[in-house]
Amino acid sequence: MCEFVAELARSWPPITPNLHRLSFASGRVQWLLVPLPLGEALRELVGHVDAFWLGSQVLTKPVGAPLPDGGMPRGRPAFTIDQRLAKALARLAAPEASLAFDKPPIASDTESHRALRSAGFAPASSAPVSAADPDTSWRYAPGFVPRRSTSRSAKARHASEASDVLVIGSGLAGCAVAWALAEQGLRSTVFERRHGPALETSGNPAGLFHGIVNPQDGAHARFNRAAALEAQRAVSIALARHGVQGSAAGLLRLESVPMDVAAMRDRLARLQLPPDYVQVLSAQDASARCGWPLPHPAWWYPGGGWVQPAGLARSFLERAGDRTELRANVLVDALARGANGWQLLDEQGATVAEAEHVVLANAGDALRLLRPWMPPPNHEAWPMRSVRGQISIGRLECMPGLRLPQVPVTGSGYLLPAFGDEVIFGATAQTDDDDPTVRDSDHRHNLAQLSRLCGVDLDSNTDALSGRTAWRWSTDDRLPLLGPVPDLVAAALMDDLEQPRDVPRLEGLHACTAFGSRGITWAALAAQVVAASISGAPLPIEASLLDCVDAARFVSRRSRRGT
Repeated sequence: MCEFVAELARSWPPITPNLHRLSFASGRVQWLLVPLPLGEALRELVGHVDAFWLGSQVLTKPVGAPLPDGGMPRGRPAFTIDQRLAKALARLAAPEASLAFDKPPIASDTESHRALRSAGFAPASSAPVSAADPDTSWRYAPGFVPRRSTSRSAKARHASEASDVLVIGSGLAGCAVAWALAEQGLRSTVFERRHGPALETSGNPAGLFHGIVNPQDGAHARFNRAAALEAQRAVSIALARHGVQGSAAGLLRLESVPMDVAAMRDRLARLQLPPDYVQVLSAQDASARCGWPLPHPAWWYPGGGWVQPAGLARSFLERAGDRTELRANVLVDALARGANGWQLLDEQGATVAEAEHVVLANAGDALRLLRPWMPPPNHEAWPMRSVRGQISIGRLECMPGLRLPQVPVTGSGYLLPAFGDEVIFGATAQTDDDDPTVRDSDHRHNLAQLSRLCGVDLDSNTDALSGRTAWRWSTDDRLPLLGPVPDLVAAALMDDLEQPRDVPRLEGLHACTAFGSRGITWAALAAQVVAASISGAPLPIEASLLDCVDAARFVSRRSRRGT
């Protein structure tokens, strides 16, 4: 017990207003922490609940109005279940789900019984429940089965009853999916066209991870916040257990347009974000944290940092253990429906593997595999585009005037702490540019960004610089594509598709792609979303946020626009 308490203390997250999934015993025990009011929490949960237990503390309301002095009247509190709460419980309840309370509603309160019965709950005991003798145990047994979105009602499966999930791509996305599936008790086979994992976009020597702060706290800020907290856990494990290079000891982020400290602190106060997630540092304090003078205040992310992407990918595979197999040098040329699900075909049309579930974790190449199921005029499943990025690498002695920071610094461009004897900084971002060469013009761009970031003039001589070019795939709304793939043929015959959850899906085909430049930050959380959608486990993000990353969101947007 003491060991579990210590592990819980180590795993306890910053309490930000989003869901937090904690995992223990290699995923055999999982805890979804929801620091939201009960009504909001029930609306935001996506999953099926087999057993509810509600404490009277969250359901108790005082009897009567407040007294003139501001105190509450004496008397027995009213412990009630209203119609709205009962319906929210029913929406999550699996067939025959149990509902228990630590104590029953008070005898005179029959409103709770009416609300529960109306929502489809019945007393667990066969004896009739009266107002004079209320029960504490109920079960979900509705007279009819309410219609539920098929895209969010995956049936829970036992690992021994399921074939391997086939994962295409072994970059950060694919390796993270293998780990997340393993934590759900599912086996996977990961297919990679190169000779090993993380050799393409995930092959940069190092990269950053961190959250963001947005004044509206919209979908980007919320998803990045939840993902950054999960990335911190994943990177910390990779550093401690698998010898991966990196640090989760914090990151400084400078605004492109400088803000004053008071405005930044006011923003945090309004958003109620805790200091163990993000802080505001004055220019003086930020400079002390960085190790060289910064001209402006900065956001400090205590759980941010940097890591070697390929090492993090390897860590995910090692954590999946014997529940995953990597098959390298296998090019998946096409997908086909087979008798037992989806078939992966090679260039000769031969079946490489077949399974009920396939995850497309192969960035933009997913569009090529999906083309047969994407009819005109929307023959592309998603508005995705490639973004070419070039980083620059040099030696510190060849860059006079530059001092390396003690922690990563980012803003318009970024600079990493010492990486061996190298300096790593960048990066460019050019859409629809397929030039693989390392260009001097991009080095000059990166040097100009670095000069502004550091506040010093740097020599623009690029002769001593090397670099690396890679392509990232991003959607028009700059959020990932996660979950069951939409069936555009079926969707074209339907009218009412206003929400992503209403869109029909290609059963068994899932997306985990379009990470853009946020692969390190997003991989762990994105993989958990996809794995939960396959296993039927509760999803680790809110329902409203799931709508924003759902792989079918662009179909519903087109439907709302009537296009």
